[in-house]
Amino acid sequence: MAVKLELYRIFQTVAETGSISGAAEKLYLTQSALSQAIKQLESQLQVRLFSRTSRGVRLTTEGQLLYDYVRQAMGLLQSGEEKLALSRSLLLGQLSIGANDTITRTYLLPRLEAFHKAYPAIRLKILNGTSQMVLDMLSEGQVDVAFASQPARPQNFSIHPCFAMHTIFVASAQYPCSFEKTYSLPEIAALPLILLDKRASSRNYVEQLFLTHGISLQPEIELASHDLLISLAQIGLGVACITEEYAGPALAHGEIRPLLLETPLPPRTMYLCTLQGVAPTVAAQRFVSFIAQSNAGGSFPPPATALPSSGR
Repeated sequence: MAVKLELYRIFQTVAETGSISGAAEKLYLTQSALSQAIKQLESQLQVRLFSRTSRGVRLTTEGQLLYDYVRQAMGLLQSGEEKLALSRSLLLGQLSIGANDTITRTYLLPRLEAFHKAYPAIRLKILNGTSQMVLDMLSEGQVDVAFASQPARPQNFSIHPCFAMHTIFVASAQYPCSFEKTYSLPEIAALPLILLDKRASSRNYVEQLFLTHGISLQPEIELASHDLLISLAQIGLGVACITEEYAGPALAHGEIRPLLLETPLPPRTMYLCTLQGVAPTVAAQRFVSFIAQSNAGGSFPPPATALPSSGR
């Protein structure tokens, strides 16, 4: 096929110059080599492609028919090569990102804005889901990168630490509890709890920690949104289990306050994940580097420095 492609390139050049000598000069080949190439192509196709004139050569009817297709095909190939070159230089392409809505809002939003300004021709696509959902999307090729807590099967992914996440229990400043008291885990479990639903990795993480102490959590309210956890705690409907890094404004303004624990919960880490054994696109490679640089700059949230000792 490569040989025939070269023959077509020679055929197109001869047709457009109308001269064997002109085409030879343009292609840096001898006239004899071009003549042999045309004869070879005519032999393979079993048609006559050119007729000789006093001024050079011109296409036959069959040659004109073939030329129309060859010109179109060569144009498409050239366009493909140009787009590939643009993609490699990050002037064109698409980056698909999997993340939950809270990560997107609190962590990704300023980084996406900066990345888009640096590479405006890269189209950004964001798919929302829990940690496990976006990891499934990554495994299935639906996204190029995914933001998730530590994968259950880390051998399947290349993971890059982004920031540490601290799980805390909070209530409205007017809630009938003591914010000076240090609560045991059984005392926390006895409170009217507001938790994320069981699809969330943070919910599973907290439940597993309590189960290691023989405590089963029975929440009064289960929600799909981290923001709703904070909102319901603010109006005094119970004690919410939240990620501290996602509740900065509400904590800073005193709208919610953390309860003190006898046994602080170990931090988790948020990771930027790519698929192990699959070369990421140029855009994905640059995005991973971009995120690493933004974390190293000390911007909120701060980068994680090590894997958590506990599971998820």
